[in-house]
Amino acid sequence: MEIGELLADAFGRVQGEVAGVLDGLSQEDLEARPGPGANSIAWLVWHIARVQDDHVSEVADREQAWTAGGWEERFGLDLPPGDTGYGHTPEQVAKVAGVSGKDLLGYYEAVHANTLEYVAALSAADLDRVVDTRWTPHVTLGVRLVSVIDDNQQHGGQAAYVRGLIEHG
Repeated sequence: MEIGELLADAFGRVQGEVAGVLDGLSQEDLEARPGPGANSIAWLVWHIARVQDDHVSEVADREQAWTAGGWEERFGLDLPPGDTGYGHTPEQVAKVAGVSGKDLLGYYEAVHANTLEYVAALSAADLDRVVDTRWTPHVTLGVRLVSVIDDNQQHGGQAAYVRGLIEHG
């Protein structure tokens, strides 16, 4: 298996989780929060897409789908343009509202397509490239991509859990 195929499989699992968790949910379900400080499915999926878009676009040296594809305007969120949701307060989480499941999935699919295009051309040697010197040790491309996959999978699992609470709670 080539590196690009391995990464495409990992990101494809995120895609499957996102599509499955959004399937058939009402707007009320998307925005439901199981507790006062908890995240909604809408916020979790938006965050998954934003982190992947931000981090992969940065290492690929290209504009994010968020802005290039007009998703920022379409979502119309009362958040700073570059916001990915990192460190959000409960009040900021609540601002990810009024976005349809169709738009959440559409944005994620645009991000996913860009990600697959980027990782398809990667070699094993590419993964050793340093992409962030703000940390010690410096962050390589391989570490950054694994970090994105890990973050996305954790939040995808959280979204599935919230969906389960809605359906069975």
